[in-house]
Amino acid sequence: MTTFPLHLKAKNELTPHPMAQYWRKCQVEELFALPFLDLVFKAAEIHRQHFHSQEIQLSTLLSIKTGGCAEECEYCPQSARYDTGLERQEMLKVEEILEKAKIAKARGASRFCMGAAWRGPKPKDIETVSEIIRQVKALGLETCGTFGLLETGMAEDLKNAGLDYYNHNLDTDPARYHKVVHTRSHDDRLDTLGKVRQAGLKVCCGGIIGMNETRPERAGLIASLANLDPQPESVPINQLVKVEGTPLADAEELDWTEFVRTIAVARITMPQSYVRLSAGRSAMPEAMQAFCFMAGANSIFYGDKLLTTENPEADFDRLLMAKLDLYPLQNSSTT
Repeated sequence: MTTFPLHLKAKNELTPHPMAQYWRKCQVEELFALPFLDLVFKAAEIHRQHFHSQEIQLSTLLSIKTGGCAEECEYCPQSARYDTGLERQEMLKVEEILEKAKIAKARGASRFCMGAAWRGPKPKDIETVSEIIRQVKALGLETCGTFGLLETGMAEDLKNAGLDYYNHNLDTDPARYHKVVHTRSHDDRLDTLGKVRQAGLKVCCGGIIGMNETRPERAGLIASLANLDPQPESVPINQLVKVEGTPLADAEELDWTEFVRTIAVARITMPQSYVRLSAGRSAMPEAMQAFCFMAGANSIFYGDKLLTTENPEADFDRLLMAKLDLYPLQNSSTT
């Protein structure tokens, strides 16, 4: 494994990330409108000011409770309101979760992310996941949870259990949020993010593109993320995985250059955040992923599944990283 000089390692010891400026939606639209190669070059320059260009943070995501969610999100196969063929499953046993976490660590992941298909957890659920978090943390992994809307005090309980990050995506442009999600509001998301920050947890917050949104609406999503204060430490950018039975199963195909543009704009507007290639990566050709890394992506979900959708296998990722001379981030405890 290649070891980098200490002065390069110190570049990302910058959390919490303060918001550098307020981004107006029109300013973000101007970035999207730059010539493609100029935009990628600009993003690559900014990336190198804050991170080592060859380091990639590896996270593994596990669904610990799948299906049967009461929410109505048009992109999600886990909603109980859609017939997608996904069977509701009870929460995995602690032993199963720990075994998956050990495998993830052995494969090089530094963070283990756990998701549960809830609108929001009940107090008894917090007790259960807190014990899971404690045991995963004891393995030497960073921990991240995505459990839905949080009530008062829950974020503090998760923090006390050893949770490092809480994932709560803004999904899409605030102005069209109600068109995609019908059982909660954009303000509900911001309320939970506020609770997470107040508890001292780091924030993982991104969105989904390819949901028939326009480029200005993509700009609205990025602006809403960049204007969180502090900015998220991790920003997952998902490409819609179209699932039969969901309202967005027939969404228009997104051109690959538009996805790369979104990565580049996220990097420019959130220079100190880890920008993660997330859902949809299994359908991305190697060259497209390489462009994303050039444009400032420096984190991936690593493993064979993302909640309920396929993800490139670990062997494929290792080969791709070797081709591109990329290396796993060895210790992201300060990111």
